[in-house]
Amino acid sequence: MSESLKEIPIKVEQRAAQKNAAQDTTEVSLYEERQKIYPRSVKGLFNNWRTIFVLGTQLVFFGFPWLMWNGRQAVHFDLINRQFHLFGLTIWPQDFVYLAALLICSAFGLFAWTTIAGRLWCGYSCPQTVYTEIMLWIEQWVEGDRNKRMKLDKQPMNLTKFRIKFTKHALMVLFSLVTGFTLVGYFTPIRDLVVAAPSFNYGPWETFWMFFYGGFTYLFAGMMREQVCKYMCPYARFQAVMFDADTLIISYDEKRGEPRGARKKGLDPRSEGLGDCINCSICVQVCPVGIDIRNGLQYECIGCAACIDGCDEVMDKMGYPRGLIRYTTENALEGKYSEKEIVSRLKRPRVVLYSLLLLTILIAAVVSFSQRKPFKVDIIRDRASLVRETDEGWLENSYSVKIINVSERTQRFQLSVEGLPGIKLESDKPIITVKGTETETVPVRVEADPQYATKGSHEIHFVIQSADDQALRVEEKSSFIGE
Repeated sequence: MSESLKEIPIKVEQRAAQKNAAQDTTEVSLYEERQKIYPRSVKGLFNNWRTIFVLGTQLVFFGFPWLMWNGRQAVHFDLINRQFHLFGLTIWPQDFVYLAALLICSAFGLFAWTTIAGRLWCGYSCPQTVYTEIMLWIEQWVEGDRNKRMKLDKQPMNLTKFRIKFTKHALMVLFSLVTGFTLVGYFTPIRDLVVAAPSFNYGPWETFWMFFYGGFTYLFAGMMREQVCKYMCPYARFQAVMFDADTLIISYDEKRGEPRGARKKGLDPRSEGLGDCINCSICVQVCPVGIDIRNGLQYECIGCAACIDGCDEVMDKMGYPRGLIRYTTENALEGKYSEKEIVSRLKRPRVVLYSLLLLTILIAAVVSFSQRKPFKVDIIRDRASLVRETDEGWLENSYSVKIINVSERTQRFQLSVEGLPGIKLESDKPIITVKGTETETVPVRVEADPQYATKGSHEIHFVIQSADDQALRVEEKSSFIGE
């Protein structure tokens, strides 16, 4: 009894301690709330290059569907007829091995380029970057510069703010729908889409993809922007695997810039114990992903070099040399070699290996494609009647010969068969004419002597030869059923 009474104060103290611990506990959210970024416009060499790439990529994307070639759309992915037209080249399903080669080349090309020059693809040519830049142009045109946009967002909603915001988003949505319309124009002739536009007489899939692609263009480039690069794009995550100390990256020269601080123009910073960085934060204001490059390389950096243009402009005003923020390598920044030697570092093993693999696959694909015959053949045996006996006592099998003309010109073909003594082919068309990029299916009969075509399956070969060029010859294996 006395022992239990002694335990009461201890339990009371434990409960009091637990209560105090619960009161001291604070909840920490693992989700970082987005802080809207207002990129400041900047002028300079790299901004000019970004503009050129934005306009160039969009000129290709919006312009190609309108080009004509031999009376048809020059770039047309005809899924219904299973033909991909690329100017004078027609790709068929049998050629999709070349698509695999193209994807492999693209992958190794990206690996090699990233090892050499970092994320230049992200900064200049990535669709997310390009469309985000266009959306920023629309935003700056409608709402004004950085300070005006920030001031507008802080204002309470009124008629003027609503009008400005509505105009901005309306233009963004309109541009996004145009991108969706153009994308569908690669699969359905874009001139047909224009004709059907007044009545909106589109199929369900055409309508879906217009709004799907347009909607995500508006969502990603108009609304989420840098969030896509920071949290959704896998490239930002695995780029570190391909980076090394000799990779060209955007870097802040800490030795030259620190200690940073404000000063009067024309003052020698060394006399005041300062570096060249005046701590103006222009490099942060112009950054489209909102990072401070002075904190070192970060995975969010897309390599757009806006901070270089902004810093160079400040250095010019202060009378300091350019290049406080510049493209360089980690080893060059540490003084292990001069920046003039950066090009010589391209011969390192990783770059050489990626380049050799890329070159090998590219050469193999080009050689294989150059030796591709201008026609393809499929042999389909009639399984409804495996074998029948002719009036002459020979055995007969029926087949369908499908000839695909993958060229742009009309071709003529002759058929024959080999594999059994005396075997012969009967057809109503001794010469088969197939127009450019079209397919012709011809029923044929193959007859064989019963003494050679015994019971079971016998291997035979159909020979399809161009009537205009005897060197163009294709053999297709099939089987003849005897009894």
